Amino acid sequence: MADKELRGLHKATVTKDMVDYNGHLNVAYYVQVFDGSTDAFMDVIGLTAERRQRDGNTLFTVEGHITYQKEVHLGDELTCDVRLLGFDEKRLRFISTMRKEPEGFVAATMEWLHIHVDLPTRKVVPMPDDVLEELTAIMAQHEQLEWPAEAGRAIERPTGRAVKQP
Repeated sequence: MADKELRGLHKATVTKDMVDYNGHLNVAYYVQVFDGSTDAFMDVIGLTAERRQRDGNTLFTVEGHITYQKEVHLGDELTCDVRLLGFDEKRLRFISTMRKEPEGFVAATMEWLHIHVDLPTRKVVPMPDDVLEELTAIMAQHEQLEWPAEAGRAIERPTGRAVKQP
């Protein structure tokens, strides 16, 4: 099993094609980098590419929330950590933290909710027992950690002029 913080699961470098007209990492590429951390986390819990191919089961993203905290630029080295927030037999909730190396500051976070799906039927199905056992072991460690400030956040309504909701 991985260490309790699942640090450094995914690494990426900001390349020229990832930088937007503002001179920093484009929004779309934050998701791409965070998606790499999801794939690495899937490997840790036993939902490897080989197993997904063999069994026809995978995770689908059903919700995500990004917080942007500090800019990253061309050439910056990024590392993503993963923190398990909760799960049941069919759902998985975790947060990925993107750090700029070597400084280690948090550039962004992305909280995810995934469901476990049988690809041929496109139906939500329980995760395999060994995956649930690995998640249980990780959760036992992660529930000892401080709850991330970014987890469970929502976009707040502005206090000024508000758009009338239907």
